[in-house]
Amino acid sequence: MGEETKPQTKFYEEYSPSSPYGEDWNVATVLQTQARNNGENIYLTVPWADEEYTFGETLDIAETVALSMLSAGALHGDRVLIMLPNCSEYIFSWLGSALAGLAEVPINTAYKGAFLRHQVLTTLPSLAVVESEFVSRFIEIRDDIESIKRFYITGKSESVATACQQLQELGFDATAWGSLSEQTAAGDLPEVNARDLGSIFFTSGTTGLSKGVMMPHAHMYLFADECVSLTRLTDQDVYMSVGPLFHGNSQFLAAYPALIAGCKYVLHERFSASEWINQIRDSGATVTNFVGVMMEFVWQQIEQETDSHNDLRCVFAAPTASSILDNFKDRFGVEAFVEVFGLTETCMPILTPYGAERPPGAAGLLNRDWFDIRLVDSKTDLEVPIGQIGELVVRPKFPWTTCQGYFGMPEKTSEAFRNLWFHTGDGLKRDQDGWYYFVDRLKDAIRRRGENISSFEVEQALLSHPSIGEIAAIGVDADQEAGEDEVMVFVILEDEMTLTAEQLWDYANSQLPYFAVPRYVHFISELPKTPSEKVRKIELREIGVNESTHDRGPQPSRRKNRKGS
Repeated sequence: MGEETKPQTKFYEEYSPSSPYGEDWNVATVLQTQARNNGENIYLTVPWADEEYTFGETLDIAETVALSMLSAGALHGDRVLIMLPNCSEYIFSWLGSALAGLAEVPINTAYKGAFLRHQVLTTLPSLAVVESEFVSRFIEIRDDIESIKRFYITGKSESVATACQQLQELGFDATAWGSLSEQTAAGDLPEVNARDLGSIFFTSGTTGLSKGVMMPHAHMYLFADECVSLTRLTDQDVYMSVGPLFHGNSQFLAAYPALIAGCKYVLHERFSASEWINQIRDSGATVTNFVGVMMEFVWQQIEQETDSHNDLRCVFAAPTASSILDNFKDRFGVEAFVEVFGLTETCMPILTPYGAERPPGAAGLLNRDWFDIRLVDSKTDLEVPIGQIGELVVRPKFPWTTCQGYFGMPEKTSEAFRNLWFHTGDGLKRDQDGWYYFVDRLKDAIRRRGENISSFEVEQALLSHPSIGEIAAIGVDADQEAGEDEVMVFVILEDEMTLTAEQLWDYANSQLPYFAVPRYVHFISELPKTPSEKVRKIELREIGVNESTHDRGPQPSRRKNRKGS
């Protein structure tokens, strides 16, 4: 009887960089190269606004934006805050800031109050590009935005003029976006390299405030180029995205991969489950992506005989709703679904090979040429055996290709990079063949409708209510697949104070982004705590939703298009 053959560990071996690793891994060089080689080809299409821009036109506008930003006094390494809905101005603000050697700071358009204040004070931006309807939120925190030298305002001309006047009356320099994108600005653009800070994307805090991930240009490039490999993107493809550009899934996992591949990028205003297949068909999309429960929402639409009449070949879904995967592919005629496990801080160390048969629930295989990863005991940092759940820790094999820390938060940076590994706080397991499976978050972050929510920030915002003495926020399972949560809060009232669930929801609506407003409210006399007075949220999760819980019911997405529909 022969010896038993051990299974061979599999790896993701499809990634080959679109250009050699080096200083050319930056947005400026990529855009300039595409404009030189494919200048007459369409890069950006914005269907609802009836806009199209070639690679050449995109470079021309971006260069004008860059020179205008520098002429306004921005210096190399300064930050540019961008708070816009999906629109061409967003793309040009991002590309323009990159050409100018500035770092973009995307801001969630639902943010206001404490959420917005924290991100402004953390990054201290010099310039801000803001939609006119959001200007009032900056005025409300005007004492905390003094770092901003100039506002550029987008939107309808009447509202832009009003917003500029309001800011000017408070002593801020404010002008219409048109002055940024249309004026002729003299001067030379700086040399941008792969080591320069390209973006600061905020990732949700878990036991503290949201953290600004410092992403060098090489980090952004690797993220996007891995997506090119993952989806087998070429200049013959059309990549459609429907998510918000202030999230990475639409910017460095859609817009930027299309730029690297030299293909058309179709930017839609927002996600609509009922319109999704029509958007796919009308745009000629060959590749698109899903985040969170989007896949399931599309699946729930009434099936049509024409669903498979489209050019779509690949869907990048994170995570993939595995229970409907095969039926979804058949119904919509999709050739391949691909998935990854990654974080804003780490790029994507785990990827699914295109067209590969994978075990149900598997996220992918290790990209071993570019990353080292381990699954470790979160207390000891010692590696756990195969098959056991451990915290994913990550280390890059090439410099500048992952997060350089959290902007303005050295303590959080040190904590995350303990023992020379980046600690993700996420629990995964690996099988004998090398497939990795996401199991659960080890942190207290909550994810709802594709949005990462800091339980700490929810708690701090609601604690400002005079009737609330203590509060703890947790995530509880939502009704949909794909690991989504609903927000639940446990509330202790101040002595002799009263507060109804309806009153708390009204207050939450005034203080929180719509997606962070709790669905469930549970009034409680005491919060379970450790000897060091930390709330034991594991016990709150065990309590969960019961007959004493107030439920306002599932709420529809409140993202609106620019016409207000």
